[in-house]
Amino acid sequence: MGMTPVEASAPDPGPRQPGARAVTAWFAVALAGSALLGLLAGLIWGEVAPRALLQEVSPGTAEFVNAETSAFIVADGWFCLISAVAGLITGLLGYRFLLTARTGARAAEGVRAAAAAGLILGGIAGGFVMLWLGEQIGLSGYDQQLASSPAGTLFPASLALGAKSALAFWPLVTAVVILVSEWGTRRSAYPSTEDSAAVDDAGT
Repeated sequence: MGMTPVEASAPDPGPRQPGARAVTAWFAVALAGSALLGLLAGLIWGEVAPRALLQEVSPGTAEFVNAETSAFIVADGWFCLISAVAGLITGLLGYRFLLTARTGARAAEGVRAAAAAGLILGGIAGGFVMLWLGEQIGLSGYDQQLASSPAGTLFPASLALGAKSALAFWPLVTAVVILVSEWGTRRSAYPSTEDSAAVDDAGT
């Protein structure tokens, strides 16, 4: 009786891992989106944040009208608030559109990790973009007033962030939102022990 040769099947390579190009692309998308949002956040901060009032003493020299003004504290508070809202937006939208759609694909774990890193690092970049743009708004007018105004002229000071630690708000909120969303998704995907016991009891 003839024997039919049987070809050995190739071993299953397992789930295909994402290429470096895909990982880089999703990282760049997350990073760029957060940085662009930083432009909008900077415009808002530059418009709503109060500025201290200065009085010209001599060309190129001015002093605060009220040395105990709260304008600097309020401006920092606005920066923290806007950064927190921006972090919430990037965390929620980023998780919804960059992470959730790939929850069940092991092959996309690298892409999801890159997107999460891009969102968090993008929060850092967005905070610096927000700071830079907000400080630029009205800066040219301030420089012109300081250089050419006669003594006694009142004009607003330039906007500046006093508490640099406020730059951590955006990436911190984004990271917390991603972690909480991931925890909630995984918890809903796996029933609790009590739920499993209830299902077993109902089956018996």
